[in-house]
Amino acid sequence: MMNLASAMALGDASSLWSLIPKPLPFAVSLKLELRGGILGLPASSMTCSIEAERPPNRTTELQPVIDQSNGNIVRKLNKDVASLAKPLSVSNISAYPNDDRKVRISFKGLPGSYSEDAALKAYPNCESVPCNEFEDAFKAVELWMADKAVLPIENSSGGSIHRNYDLLLRHRLHIVGEVQLATNLCLLALPGVRAEQLKRVLSHPQALALSDTALNRLGVVRENVDDTAGAAQYVASNNLRDAGVVAGARTAELYGLNILAEGIQDDLRNVTRYLVLAREPIIPRTDRPYRTSIVFTLDEGPGVLFKVLALFALREINLTKIESRPQRNRPVRVVDDSNMGTAKYFDYLFYIDFEASMAEPRAQHALGLLQEHATFLRVLGCYPIDIAS
Repeated sequence: MMNLASAMALGDASSLWSLIPKPLPFAVSLKLELRGGILGLPASSMTCSIEAERPPNRTTELQPVIDQSNGNIVRKLNKDVASLAKPLSVSNISAYPNDDRKVRISFKGLPGSYSEDAALKAYPNCESVPCNEFEDAFKAVELWMADKAVLPIENSSGGSIHRNYDLLLRHRLHIVGEVQLATNLCLLALPGVRAEQLKRVLSHPQALALSDTALNRLGVVRENVDDTAGAAQYVASNNLRDAGVVAGARTAELYGLNILAEGIQDDLRNVTRYLVLAREPIIPRTDRPYRTSIVFTLDEGPGVLFKVLALFALREINLTKIESRPQRNRPVRVVDDSNMGTAKYFDYLFYIDFEASMAEPRAQHALGLLQEHATFLRVLGCYPIDIAS
């Protein structure tokens, strides 16, 4: 029987993944709904939802309303917005993509969102598959509605996106790449509207938080929505001349808005890191810098985590990220200590990123020894590091 170390030595990714313990599949209740036919549905004609997922409460509902009394500009904006792809969700079953079709990338949000910017940076000629929720983006790949998914995992100012860490463990997609995208937040408004006329600004909560100083100077009310591009769509479709939007420059072009100010974020060097996910892992190589992402659990005991981290330090493997998350299926561990009595501790999952390819002997040895300490170990992916500026 092949063990972990021998599978790594052979560079056999499929053998390696078969040796990693697999969690139980997550049951999702799907509500199926098809409109306009069954086969060959275009993305713009599909909507879907997961019954188990509820969208977070938001101050403004993103439901475009066409005002027939407005002028030509508003009618043109609504026409442009209507032509954009509608978000997918996993209850719409479409035909499998043709082999000659360009790569399809799913992401959370509407066209013009920062996640789509990251997808276009990784795959400039890709076909975008916008989704309502992060869960939908995972499911779109699992159900062959998309070839890959691009999702944010951490921001240099806002920190980790914990929801996506949980989804990485719940689903069986593999990390095959990463994208680091510099954040350029812009203040947008309808044509002819000046900044001093704005009474409120709509955007994603993190975008509003990152541009706190600029918004304080304006003295505007802030309204949270799910998506930066969704905020732009709402303002454009409803001709809200007292409302501005914090979003990207490409969003302004898509929804017919003017850019009143660029680079309004507090930290001009703000960067968001995105992961590229696929149904199959890639074969690790050594011809360029690689990053490997893993998740594991450990038995309770003094110095256990220290011993695990030493496995990497002794082999000069640089750890770039350590993240801990309580286990949802076993959040509390009860320990009976004869001296101190019964105690309860949180039981954690540890997510680690390290700079080494699984094709390297030092990484193979470190993971082989880690398996001896871990009660659960899963390799989430081994993928090239994004070194682009």
